[in-house]
Amino acid sequence: MILGCSKPAEHDHHHPDMAEGDDPNSVLYNQVLDVHDEVMPQMDEIERLKRELKEQIANTPDMVVEKKQKLEQVISNLDSAGTAMMDWMHELVPLDELPDSVDTEEARAYYESEMERIKKVKEQMLEAIAKAKTEKGS
Repeated sequence: MILGCSKPAEHDHHHPDMAEGDDPNSVLYNQVLDVHDEVMPQMDEIERLKRELKEQIANTPDMVVEKKQKLEQVISNLDSAGTAMMDWMHELVPLDELPDSVDTEEARAYYESEMERIKKVKEQMLEAIAKAKTEKGS
């Protein structure tokens, strides 16, 4: 990690002053943010599913213990996926906030690793949502 806590939501994601062809790190940074932007709207879905599953548990006092435990695990997975996204967002260092001491290669390596991290967050979120939808219906 190059720097500590930062909040990409407070920054303009894409850099209009940089032509994308001019700076490969700008292109890479924008690609990382594109993955984030693709999956971030799923946070609402995570919250909705958590609420519905909690209501299902609360409104079914005679629910079989195993079913309740399974739903609680699904809720926990949804929580973890949402937390993973929030942690990633707070830890990402925007391109315009990299320290001057970071050279082009270090920046490239950093954003490549961030691309892997956000892809894992995306996968975690989508898997948690799919499992919740399956369990909610069963």
